[in-house]
This record gives sequence, structure tokens and C-alpha cells, in this order.
Amino acid sequence: MAITNEHTKLLICAAGIFVCYFYFGMLQEKITRGQYGDGENHEKFTYMFALVFVQCLVNYVFAKTILLTIMKQGEDTTSNMYYAVSSLTYLLAMVCSNMALQFINYPTQVIGKAGKPIPVMVLGVLLGKKVYPIRKYVFIFLIVVGVTLFMYKDSNVSKKQVESQLSVGELLLLLSLTMDGLTSAVQERMRAEHKSKSGHMMLNMNFWSFIFSGTVITISGELVEFIHFLQRYPATIWHITTFSIAGAFGQYFIFLTVAEFGPLPCSIITTTRKFFTVLGSILIFGNNLSLRQWLSTFIVFSGLFLDAMYGKDKSKKSTAK
Repeated sequence: MAITNEHTKLLICAAGIFVCYFYFGMLQEKITRGQYGDGENHEKFTYMFALVFVQCLVNYVFAKTILLTIMKQGEDTTSNMYYAVSSLTYLLAMVCSNMALQFINYPTQVIGKAGKPIPVMVLGVLLGKKVYPIRKYVFIFLIVVGVTLFMYKDSNVSKKQVESQLSVGELLLLLSLTMDGLTSAVQERMRAEHKSKSGHMMLNMNFWSFIFSGTVITISGELVEFIHFLQRYPATIWHITTFSIAGAFGQYFIFLTVAEFGPLPCSIITTTRKFFTVLGSILIFGNNLSLRQWLSTFIVFSGLFLDAMYGKDKSKKSTAK
């Protein structure tokens, strides 16, 4: 009976991650790449800091609620400086990732972000002086090859404007990955020095990100423009709200999976859901991939699966995203 209950709980966690992040991904593409208005009134959604502001607010409220109810984790001794620094890089990673969708399609963004283990490992070596087993370098090399092959531009692409847009999108993805690596490096320091727990991290990082993004949109005037945009297209309010709620619940299911079953099952589940998110984007939004891109997608996810299965130290627990 206990085994059955464990399997049921794992199935619920996996389903929660799949459903929440699939819905999250589809709404992210709909919001950031959607066409608003028609004719001369045609416009795009460009309020990325405001979008992250709402997302961090919802995450903060959600984290505060679960810490006071079902996920009590005791006192947090982590320095606010660590939270502020990691929140800044976390915020910039999200903003750059969202901005990239203005120039590239969602499958390209997901495959690009699948390269997150690369900067995490590099910065772990440089800043944390970590030593990884040889097999991990092999798995990361597979991811590098797959991402590079996916991003490679065919010789028959001749429109300079398209190439320019792709370059901007790729640069934003590179910046996002760099920020991801810095965030992970700071979080590793937090865990080592203060044994920071997942709920406290979620709460404080979203709090500081909310403060930073709120300051930016207030000073820049983006907040007023964002409100006017919502007034012109009120249906977007529902999309942004459910997008943020899905992201918050997705984070909760990830933390729950790591706490109950460890990082390995969580890594496998999150890697699998990324593949199906790419597939869903192709089917729903018509984002076609060439044969080369399908092959590179297979290489990337093979590297991610192998890294999840054999590349991590199973004696240590870490969160996957």
C-alpha cells in the first residue's frame, strides 16, 4: 500500500509539473508573441518588466501562503544581500528570456534555455571551484552540440532583417543563460553557508525581484503604459493572471517533488515536460522545425536525460526548474 501511495504521489507531482508548465509555456508564447489589434492599430506586447513584476508578486503571495500553512520550514538565517543579488540575476534571466520571444519562436527559446547546465557548470568551476566527473562534461558537450546545431542558420536564409532579429533573440538567450548561471552560483553559496531552504528561497527571491521590477516599471513609466495596454485589451488580464498562477503552482510541484523523491526524478520530469512543451508549441502555434532542428532537439534532450540520470551527485539535493 505504501508503494502504491508513493507512486500515486509521484504521479500527481509529475502531472502537476506537466500541466502547470505546459499551460505556462503556451500562455507565455500567446502573451509575448500575440498580435493585438488590427489594421493601423496593430501592436505587440512589449512590457516584459511589468509581466515579470506580476509574476513575482503572485509567486511571493503563493510562497508566503504555503510557508504559513503546509510548508513550514522554520527560521531563515540567509543574508538579505544573497537574496538581493540572486534576485537581480533571476529577474534579468526571466526578462531576457521573455524579451527573446519577440525575435524567436518558443521552441527555439526552450532549446536555447535547455543549455542552462552549461553556464551553471562553468560558473560552478570558476566561482565554486567544483570538480565534476568526466561523464558530466560528455553530457554537457552533447547539449552544446545540440543547441549549436539547432541555432545554426541555413545558407539559404538571405533576409538581413530576419537574421538581425534572430541574432538579437540569440543574444538575449545568451544573457538569460548567463544570469541563470550566476543565480545558481549564488544559490549554491547560500545553501553551503546558511542551508537555505526552497520555500524561503522562493519567498525572498520573488520579494526582491518584485521590488526591483516594480522600481524599474515605475521610474521608466512602463507601469502606466502597461495599465493602458490592459485597458485596451482586457482579455490579456486573464492570460497574465493564469500565466502567473500556473508558474507559481509549477514551482510548488517542483519543490514538492525534490523534497519527496529527490532531484533525479524531478530532473527527468522537468526535462520531459520541456520536450512536450516544444511539441505543443509546434502543434498549437504552427512553429515548424526542420529535420536538422528535430535532430538537434533529440541530441539536446538526450544530453539532458543522461545528465539527469548519471551526471549529478545523488547524495545532494537541488531544485530543478
